[in-house]
Amino acid sequence: MFSSFFQTAANSPFRSPFTRVQCAEDGNSVAVATPAVGTDPQPVVGREIAAAASSSSSTDSCEFGSNKYFALCGIGGILSCGTTHTFVVPLDLVKCRLQVDPAKYKNLVHGFKVTVAEEGARGLVKGWFPTLIGYSAQGLCKFGLYEVFKVKYAEIIGEEKSYLYRTYLYLAASASAEVFADVALAPFEAAKVKIQTMPGYANNFREVVPKMLNEEGIGAFYKGLVPLWMRQIPYTMMKFACFERTVELLYKYVVPKPRSECSKPEQLVVTFAAGYIAGVFCAIVSHPADVVVSKLNQTKGASAGSVVKSLGFWGMWNGLTPRIIMIGTLTALQWFIYDGVKVALGIPRPPPPEKPASLK
Repeated sequence: MFSSFFQTAANSPFRSPFTRVQCAEDGNSVAVATPAVGTDPQPVVGREIAAAASSSSSTDSCEFGSNKYFALCGIGGILSCGTTHTFVVPLDLVKCRLQVDPAKYKNLVHGFKVTVAEEGARGLVKGWFPTLIGYSAQGLCKFGLYEVFKVKYAEIIGEEKSYLYRTYLYLAASASAEVFADVALAPFEAAKVKIQTMPGYANNFREVVPKMLNEEGIGAFYKGLVPLWMRQIPYTMMKFACFERTVELLYKYVVPKPRSECSKPEQLVVTFAAGYIAGVFCAIVSHPADVVVSKLNQTKGASAGSVVKSLGFWGMWNGLTPRIIMIGTLTALQWFIYDGVKVALGIPRPPPPEKPASLK
């Protein structure tokens, strides 16, 4: 049943599985509806399907849209999210403390000084283990499911609408993926915030889990799920949609040659630049919810509404500068690593979408 879907998905990221490419009488390639899904249409002998040539090559390790493709994308997500978030744990720790106790930690530099003075240099890496596990799980779902939903939604709305409304396609696919990604992240995020914002409560993940279970039960690990959705879903929507459109615009207006003529290192430079631009917007959009999550997980028995009321409007913008630095760097590195993993593993990397022939 899925053979037609996988075969057509390999041709283009925005091609319906119920269409095939054949040559019209005038020699131009057109998409024609195929009524029988189970049939296996063959291309015209001697002709190369342009869409297939643009989205895959002989060096690819799998077909675009195949189960192996989605699985490898998930591995790329694990490596990109898990490693980058763990790398910036010191900055994340100070950012969280700025959010929950601005009186003690006055700014980014002061926050580092106070933390090192009180806990030593080792205090800056508190919470690294739940960060590594939690964001690896989140990356698996975020990137892997994004690719799944992008292909599935494109299949539903068809090739033309997938191109015309591609920004909405990116937004919908990324939001859908993040819903599941946050369920995987929430328990580890709750444990991480406890370790980082409550000195003396617990020194590591092994200590904090039984303590949270004894005091608040299993709900302690998921009480921040809704605020986490409020933070991460807008963040991820901006992260993917802004990145996809920025890459498209960079190749169109900034890069002096088409992507097909760029070397792999040159393409990865474009990826990093687009990722950083997307990261700045991500940080701004999701910051108020990030402050609420940090404060909520720090305060026992608090609710999202009570936290918002106590913080006030300006209080929800505490720690914005370090978060812009952190998220901008994180997002750029994540896309760089993710795209680098695709290159290393031979995962298909379709070029920026082009207008279908039917719309030209």
